[in-house]
Amino acid sequence: MARVLVVHNRYRVEGGEERSVELQLRAMRRAGVAHRLLERRSSEAGRGRAALSLLRGGDRPGDLERAARELGATVVHVHNMQPLVGPRGLAAARSAGARVVLHLHNLRLFCAIGVAARDGGPCFRCHGRNTLPGLVLNCRGSVPEAAAYAAALSAHQPQVFRTVDCFIAPSGWAAGQLARLGVPAERIEVLPHYLPAEAVAERSTADRAVYALVASRLSPEKGLGAAIEAAAGSGVPLTVAGEGPERERLERRARELRAPVSFLGRVDREEIARLLRGAGALLLPSRYHEFSPYAVLEAMAAGVPVLGAAVGGVPELIGPERVLPRGDTPALTQRLRDLWGDPERRREEGDALIARVHRHHSEERFVERLLALYRAGAR
Repeated sequence: MARVLVVHNRYRVEGGEERSVELQLRAMRRAGVAHRLLERRSSEAGRGRAALSLLRGGDRPGDLERAARELGATVVHVHNMQPLVGPRGLAAARSAGARVVLHLHNLRLFCAIGVAARDGGPCFRCHGRNTLPGLVLNCRGSVPEAAAYAAALSAHQPQVFRTVDCFIAPSGWAAGQLARLGVPAERIEVLPHYLPAEAVAERSTADRAVYALVASRLSPEKGLGAAIEAAAGSGVPLTVAGEGPERERLERRARELRAPVSFLGRVDREEIARLLRGAGALLLPSRYHEFSPYAVLEAMAAGVPVLGAAVGGVPELIGPERVLPRGDTPALTQRLRDLWGDPERRREEGDALIARVHRHHSEERFVERLLALYRAGAR
């Protein structure tokens, strides 16, 4: 049986990766897999220390080697490694005799901001060791930060590829895109997200809903202006849960259109679950390539129809027959109008998504696949 050291550098603003780590730990605990968590926190490092760590390739790699040896780890499973773990931490895990697995939830191996999006759409200018566009375009919004990321990502990429035995992606699309950008394709494996059985509704209640829902960071690449216009054009009340740089613009647009939209700001996970129980649809009109968003999976598990754009891993989650063309606001508006006029259809679609979660995203399926990856031999 594998003995697993799980490593994660928590973000200053936490999100889906923290959810992934939490669920992995839960699954391993229930499966009886010996494990330990080693966390570093960006919130506890000043900007200067974080930048220095990024450029050096990690901070205090000895901590990771020591933890791996104490556990007798056969596998070190790393989620986010920047800036405090870095490739030096990966190398320390290897020197402790462990197989190194790097779980890629975004494109941060190449992109200074991780999401590979710019000007409201996808951007793949940075690829391989060519990270100069991120500096030229100042994607970090700070020239010193952009310079640090451009230099560090390019300089340390070869060591990452030498050290990591297996890269994990949460969707087939993500695996393909990572390979196109430079990750060795033969070492990428797909491990879809899961949700525990108690998080999956018995049946959909979307037929009794009184609003549609957006649960997202309010940033340009999310395309949320389309959601505002769809609410205005269909007359369906829309609740927006999330915070971000686009909030003021979206609120202004809602006022201009007299759209029935309410903005809640950032809410916690429990409130999101409550909002999903009252929602008749989740709107995800993204303009960039989502890897595999938990917001979609959680809506599916709640029996809420998902009106998602055909981007990234979204078709794999909800089914290619359900996605909408990227950037097609009239199609989104019409789909929302049609769903709202047919409550029974909302319920049937919600039930179909619940069944899809049971088939493709169960805890049992996740654990079986995870342990198979751990058992696989080193390259």
